[in-house]
Formats: sequence, structure tokens, C-alpha cells
Amino acid sequence: MAQVLEFKLPDLGEGLTEAEIVRWLVQVGDVVAVDQPVVEVETAKAMVEVPCPYGGVVTARFGEEGAELPVGAPLLTVAVGEPEDGTEGSGNVLVGYGTQAPAARRRRVRAGTAAVDGQARRPGTADAAPHARVAAPPPTAGTAPVSGPTAAPAPAGGPVPVISPLVRKLARDNDLDLRQLTGSGPDGLILRADVENALRTRTAPADTAAGQAVRTPAGTAGGQAGAAPATAPRAEGGVRIPLKGVRGAVADKLSRSRREIPDATCWVDADATGLMRARAAMNATSGPKISLLALLARICTAALARFPELNSTVDTEAREIVRLDRVHLGFAAQTDRGLVVPVVRDAHTRDAESLTAEFARLTEAARTGTLTPGELTGGTFTLNNYGVFGVDGSTPIVNHPEAAMLGVGRIVPKPWVHEGELAVRQVVQLSLTFDHRVCDGGTAGGFLRYVADCVEQPAVLLRTL
Repeated sequence: MAQVLEFKLPDLGEGLTEAEIVRWLVQVGDVVAVDQPVVEVETAKAMVEVPCPYGGVVTARFGEEGAELPVGAPLLTVAVGEPEDGTEGSGNVLVGYGTQAPAARRRRVRAGTAAVDGQARRPGTADAAPHARVAAPPPTAGTAPVSGPTAAPAPAGGPVPVISPLVRKLARDNDLDLRQLTGSGPDGLILRADVENALRTRTAPADTAAGQAVRTPAGTAGGQAGAAPATAPRAEGGVRIPLKGVRGAVADKLSRSRREIPDATCWVDADATGLMRARAAMNATSGPKISLLALLARICTAALARFPELNSTVDTEAREIVRLDRVHLGFAAQTDRGLVVPVVRDAHTRDAESLTAEFARLTEAARTGTLTPGELTGGTFTLNNYGVFGVDGSTPIVNHPEAAMLGVGRIVPKPWVHEGELAVRQVVQLSLTFDHRVCDGGTAGGFLRYVADCVEQPAVLLRTL
């Protein structure tokens, strides 16, 4: 006898608490194999295909394409055979992304168990098989038993149906009582959109008596009983673009950096003629071509070995500086989906050829949207080559929770005093933004000066390796 199992949106790792459905890969009635990808979702980190740990027939899907679901919300239900029939689940919830196999999730539909139809009762359901019925999951810890998006707000002192800690933090930071909200998510779950809508309503400018009088129809008194309340006018024209996905994640991270990190920036112009000649000589051989970014990365890792204070993070709760012993080098990559920062693991152990290959691989994955969460997190220092945009200088925002970022402008011919005479040289501006909690200006200046010396005279780097 078959049983119906519910597959929920799994924890995608790295603190991600929600995802947007981009594209369903299966239809109701399709037969799926164990670990077959069933839906493509977009998180704040990357686009990933989510595999189903069960094999069987899809009986219902939950959520339209474009809908945003929290971790733990139902994705689909699958009718599977009994273990003796040879149908088993893998236990994996995200194949290829390093997630752990969870405890067994199999649940039988027992006689007398309350059941709800996947389509009729689940808010946001796309479609369901006509006779698919799923055992209603019991309320989890910290979740109020509510019947759907029209459920009344949780009573004072009772549990609030919120899964995402980011949603709780957003409400807490804005002194918003979640118990006064009605959730629009599955089973009345309070989503980020619910909190944002409440904040917009609360911050809408109140109408003054004078304003009401102006908008009251002629011949009636402003504020008269029975008159329809005036609403604040919305700005006409323009386009509203939701801050979600990659763009929203970047906005949140940069805002947090500005709030928490007391940053400072120093910069210097450097003669990059020697570096460009060294690269040309390296690429004149028959071996793999070396990228300029790889040479700059090699210089960065050497500088961090001399100034390890800048390869750090700050534990604000413990009031400690954590100096890291490995360099995971992030680099800024502009894509159609927005700015992302892929991370080269153990960059300090790689030579220029290995760095070139890894930069190329991660850049292509960034452009195609196939970077994994693990390839977008865990950086300890960031290299930002904004010179590709044709600009000379910038004051980068530190990539929280890192302690520093090196910015590199365009390399262009400029007048320069070389060996006591005016000459045209290849000049670049280097800038370093750093967390002033981890070091003072002397350390930051020493780091930047060492980088500039290596750019001007690459032999300096060879002498210190």
C-alpha cells in the first residue's frame, strides 16, 4: 500500500532561511526517482536545483513560480510504496551541496488522522492531484497552530508562527509586535513580506485635519462622521523594484557593514609598468596564460602573510579579534543577477597559474548562476578590481564580516617621474578599506605600501616568498 510523504524546502545551508521558486522541473502525476531534481530555486546566494529524497509519484506541488517560501514550508508530496515494495528515500536533501542526511522523515497516513487536500487547504499551492491527501503536520516548537493566511494574530504571550530568524530580527529592530500580524505563508506563517507591509503601513504619513479638509468633497466638513478617511497619496511615476534575491542580500550585507564596521580608506598611485611587463613575459611562453587578477591575488596573499591583522574578523559578542590562519580570497564579479563575490579557497597555497584557472571557473559559474552557497561564503579578504568599469578609484565597503578589501582601478598611461625624468608610464590607483578595530593606520599603510612596491617592482614579491 502506498503512502504519501511531504517534502519540505530543506535548509540550504550558510544561514539561508528562504528561497524563491524559479522553475518547477516536475508536474503533478510525474514519476520521480530518488534524488531527482524537482524544482529550481533562487536564494540570496545562488540558483540551485533541489532534489527530492523520495521516489514515487508527485501528488501535489506547493507554491507558484515566483513565490518566496521559508525553509520548512511544503514543496511537494510524493506517493511512495512501502519499504517492502523496494521504494526508499535517500535522506539527502540537497545533493552536491554538502548537506547532511537528516533523520528519517517517513510518516504514515493512519486511519482517523486529520487530512487536508494539498490544493484546497494549502495557501500558495500551484496544483494537486484530485485525490491526493496528506497528513497534516503537527505544529513545530515555537509555531502557533493557525489555519491559514486569514488566521487571527497570535494571542499575547503565545507562540508566534515565524521560522526565519531574519524576519524576527527585522521586526525586533523596528519595534514591531509580531503577535499583531496575520501571516500569509503556509499555515499562517509570518513572512518577510508581512513584516515589510506592516512597517510600510505604520510609517505612512498620517493625514492632518487640514489635509483631510483639503481632500473632503465640496460642501462637507472635514472629519464629519461617515466621511471616508483620506489616504496618503502615492508618488506617481517611477518603477518599484523589490529588494530580494541577490540584490536584497547585497543590500542587507552592505547596510550591516556600514552599521557595524568603523571603516577607513587609504590609497596610493603606483607605477604598474613593471607588473605589466612581467605578465607579458610570463605569457610569452607556451604555457597557460596568467591573468592580471591572479598576479594581484598573489601579491595580496603575500601582503597578508606580512600583515596578518587584515586577514581577521571581529567577534562582537566576545569582544575579540579572530586572526585567521588561511586566506580565502573573495573577488567581486558583476553579473546579470547583480554583484556577487565568489571565494577562492586557500588562495595562499596557490600559484599564479592555479589562481588564474580558479578565477576563470568561478567567474563563469557566476555568470551562469550556478555558484553553490559554499562558493559564495567564507571569504576572509576581498580583492575588488573595479578598474574593469573604466574608473580610477573608489572607497569600497568592507565585505562583512571580513576586515579589509583591496580595490584596484584601471591601469592607464599617465605622466610619471621615473628615474628622475618625466615619462609616460602605466599607472594604477590602489585603495584599501579596512576595519579600524583590527589595526591602526600604520598597519594598513604598511600593507598598501607593500602591495604598491610589488606592483612597481615584481622582484620584491620574489624576494619575500
